[in-house]
Amino acid sequence: MTTYSIHELEPQLAANRTYWCGWAGAQPDTDLPIYRADIPHPLFNGVMRVRGRQLDDAITEARKHLTGSVWGWWVGADSDEGTAEGLLARGATQISDMPVMAVDVTTLPEVEVPGDLRIQVAATPAEMREYVEAYAGPLGVPGDLGLVVDRELSFAYPDVVRLAGIVDGRMVGTCTLSLGTDVGALYCIATQPDHRRKGIATALTREALRITQESGRRIATLQASSEGEPVYRQIGFETVTRYRLYQLPE
Repeated sequence: MTTYSIHELEPQLAANRTYWCGWAGAQPDTDLPIYRADIPHPLFNGVMRVRGRQLDDAITEARKHLTGSVWGWWVGADSDEGTAEGLLARGATQISDMPVMAVDVTTLPEVEVPGDLRIQVAATPAEMREYVEAYAGPLGVPGDLGLVVDRELSFAYPDVVRLAGIVDGRMVGTCTLSLGTDVGALYCIATQPDHRRKGIATALTREALRITQESGRRIATLQASSEGEPVYRQIGFETVTRYRLYQLPE
């Protein structure tokens, strides 16, 4: 498997395109990857980048596929220069600024695992329902969670590991690891409000990194919230670039 450094961005951005397009079975590596899962949240429907295309033509095509959904337009280091400015000039609003963080999984510090925490893989329909319910509230996923469960169970790309944190028989934390490309990519890291600040998310993240290393990969990546960035930094992640998410007017 190819060895990368944390500052090689394209493998990390490719992993992100693969994961989000996997919700809808879309192709991640085109010049205009568009995906639509119909979950009413701008991360689950959108455009991952535009490259080598006229922006107005790209917007027209995106609207053709995405109108009627809640969708966002990702702008990162894999987008054409000037994309963000062009979207803003056409009435878009920036709704998120996400640090992209990466870590070399061969140089990780040890972390203390809460004694009452058990980590298992969620895979069955019943486990997936509980898994989605565990992250939906903390991550602000609204609407019919049955649709989210169905999308998880029919995920288009293989090698997705969903780690569930169990305390007293209840699923209280989640961490999804995508191994669909040459780097590990982490998503849906969430903890139920009554179990926060107990090290659960850190333990789940550390287990995902262990699996990444065991798979032969060296680099893991994630997109953090501003609140999560210092937490991941303590584990060893560094901020290597940023994504901005935009919404266009209908």
